[in-house]
Amino acid sequence: MARSAGFSILSRRNVDNFDISPEEEYNRRTSPKTGVRRSIVDGRKIDLVHPESVLDLKDIADRMFWAGYAKELCQVYSSVRHDILNECISVLGFERMSIEEVQRTEWKALDEKMKKWILAIQVLVRVLLPEEKSLCEKICAASKVLQEECFTRAAKGCILQILSFGDAISISLRSAEKLFRTLDMYEALVRIIPDLRTLFSADANDRVCIEAEAILKRLGNSIRGTFTEFINAVQRDSSRKLLQGGDVHPLTRYVMNYVKLLVDYNVSLDLLLGVEELPEQDMVGDDQLEREMGPLAQRLLLLLSFLESNVEQKSKNYEDGGLQCMFLMNNILYIIHKVKDSELLGVLGDHWVRKRRGQVKQYATNYLRASWTKILSNLKDDGLGGSSVANFQSASKVAIKEKFKNFNLGFEEIYRNQTTWKVSDPQLREELRISILEKVIPAYRAFFGRFNSQLDGNRNAAKYVKYTPEELENYVSELFEGLPGLSNHPWRKLSFHHTLSLKI
Repeated sequence: MARSAGFSILSRRNVDNFDISPEEEYNRRTSPKTGVRRSIVDGRKIDLVHPESVLDLKDIADRMFWAGYAKELCQVYSSVRHDILNECISVLGFERMSIEEVQRTEWKALDEKMKKWILAIQVLVRVLLPEEKSLCEKICAASKVLQEECFTRAAKGCILQILSFGDAISISLRSAEKLFRTLDMYEALVRIIPDLRTLFSADANDRVCIEAEAILKRLGNSIRGTFTEFINAVQRDSSRKLLQGGDVHPLTRYVMNYVKLLVDYNVSLDLLLGVEELPEQDMVGDDQLEREMGPLAQRLLLLLSFLESNVEQKSKNYEDGGLQCMFLMNNILYIIHKVKDSELLGVLGDHWVRKRRGQVKQYATNYLRASWTKILSNLKDDGLGGSSVANFQSASKVAIKEKFKNFNLGFEEIYRNQTTWKVSDPQLREELRISILEKVIPAYRAFFGRFNSQLDGNRNAAKYVKYTPEELENYVSELFEGLPGLSNHPWRKLSFHHTLSLKI
């Protein structure tokens, strides 16, 4: 039974770096078998024996058969041809490995061997063995029984040997990174099993095909188990690493890149996951709508719900409420983009995306409330007199100075912090800035217009009325660029207005 060795997600290399391309490059110019290799890899018809020699071999086989040496003929023929088939497999780069060797091999090396296995088994079953069978029929034309016996003896050992590697993979330690290559192996085996049934006679068919189907089933169990463990690992991930400026978390990037690749195997995964019905408690969406989805779509909904819950939990590691919202916006929007830019959209549907866009808008509203409500309270007329013009004009200059001072301090603190916050999506970044401008600038402009004149002529007026509305607009346009560590630079500790004027 396959085992799981500490199924930790973030300890794995990022899925962005996975190489799961089926294309292979085996044209090594230094190899004396380059021509043979190219023919085999390309799947072109090849001659396993020189055409001019076939008639001579047939003549020898006929004489041995009619002289009563059919048994000896079969032994010699199958032994020689078996060795040649093994040599062809080695040309493809496949090497036999024991289960122990598979367990000890590091992932990068094992991945290469799995790719070579996929190529080797398809070429063996679809190119080499059909050619071998045709050759056997020509040379052993004297007897149908002799043809089948010779071919079976020559080919069966090779195919069982190569199948044993698939068996070793199916019971090896499970890990997230193995899933895609194991799926490639599974699909390769699905494709060649019908060819195996055609190649071998009834007796041999039983042994070879039963073994192939058993290994296919074990690979399927491994895939199913690995996928389930991946879902559980996303739910359990408890990493507390805080991202500078609330950027997209590595878990979100990893899972979404992983999920995008999973959809490429939707046919196989629907078949494999359909064996087990998803429990009622794991249904996360509209019950009727979810029941109409395929098995893979149901699991993806569950997986993404775990990811979203995990992201929400991680957001609480930020002390600043506005930064919590920023982190949630960044991560949910990243998920949305990954869904929209892939086959995931067809699996999850427009309704799922619209719901998440609504969440992003709500987080944006929550951000504005958390970051700007307090400093905007300084732009209210509370404590400055009545609502009449006469009362405004007689308002306490001390109270006006205090309100300007508190607004300045609050805005400067926001600027210092939020220029280090990161909004990766340009559209979201611009929408947030516009929302801030619409909320802050009209209120500041009105307050500035009403009370700036009351401080004119005051010796320290510039100390309190530090910014014009236009200057605030410029500063807001610099937020969310993710400038690392600027709040810790010595020059940031100088007067905010003075340092910005130096920049300009």
